[in-house]
Amino acid sequence: MVIGIPKEILSGENRVAITPDTASKLIKLGFEIVVETNAGLNAHFLDENYINAGAKILSNVKEVFEASDVICKVQRPVVDSSINELQLMKKGTLLISFFFPLNYPQLAKESAAAGVNVIAMDFIPRITRAQKMDALSSQSNLAGYKSVLLAANHLGKIFPLLMTAAGTITPAKVVIMGAGVAGLQALGTAKRLGAIVEVSDVRTAVKEEVLSLGGRFIEVEQDVSLQDERGYAKEQSAEFLQKQKEVLFKHITQADIVITTALIPGKKAPVLVTEEMVKNMKHGSVVLDMAAEFGGNCELSEMNKTVVKHGVTIIGETNLPGLIPTQASELYSKNILALLTEIGKGGTVTLDLNNDIVKESLISYQGEVYNQRIKPLV
Repeated sequence: MVIGIPKEILSGENRVAITPDTASKLIKLGFEIVVETNAGLNAHFLDENYINAGAKILSNVKEVFEASDVICKVQRPVVDSSINELQLMKKGTLLISFFFPLNYPQLAKESAAAGVNVIAMDFIPRITRAQKMDALSSQSNLAGYKSVLLAANHLGKIFPLLMTAAGTITPAKVVIMGAGVAGLQALGTAKRLGAIVEVSDVRTAVKEEVLSLGGRFIEVEQDVSLQDERGYAKEQSAEFLQKQKEVLFKHITQADIVITTALIPGKKAPVLVTEEMVKNMKHGSVVLDMAAEFGGNCELSEMNKTVVKHGVTIIGETNLPGLIPTQASELYSKNILALLTEIGKGGTVTLDLNNDIVKESLISYQGEVYNQRIKPLV
């Protein structure tokens, strides 16, 4: 079977789905690899690197789609007035990419109508056997790291305690909302830079992890567990959100940097930083909203924009891994390699519906929306 790697066309996306090193490994497994020219350029992988790995370079995306049985992408397919990537794919093509079908269920319906089978990398189940395929975690890890550096770059002060002959500089205070993979990496990075770090999360089960990394845990009283069976945060009640805002007000308004990472799959991101909080923050402080694509955790954030409101810089960057595309591509590529090793043999991919990884991550199959979580939404 032929695996095709097109150049990502979604604005701001610099990653590539398969690196030359992974292409070489896939060829050894029996696959053929075709790559659109300059597909890896923004991630600093040149066409000659792919050629040396044994891949074939094709001059345009149409040739890639026509030649391929499997398409590997980073971003969900673009379907708009200028281009329809789904329509360019052959019927029966397997598309492997981030898809976020809970947020974009219409895209699942369009994929089924186009006869494209889709495996969503964001739907890989969180089970031990699938850890190597967990692209959400690999990319969130990098996003957490980059979020701190980006916020620090906009802050007009340094992070660590510094004692000088001229006097003592107090450490910066960072508040992180959400202790998932991104939040914990942000915590670790901010601590390494010398900041005092406080972390809030609706899942009290993560308190131990926060403390082990040197953070302080902000607790909000709750009567029921707010963690679902997949380990993600559940949607919170209005009463809990109000209680949370009251507790967080003091911590947020005293912070130099606030990083928000709170997402609920398929739902609008909860508002955790209100305009009133921003008004009461210190002049020159920074809010970085990692949930900007899905409505935002900050009431004033704007998607893919950095704005200053009430003297506070608010960063709404939606693709932090795309800002460090080399390592992000390498990790994502390894996630896909692990998946293809699981579902492929002798250069052929077989979608075994009894395989729990396939069953959970398969969105559309043979002209129908297959995934049980998505079916009710289309």
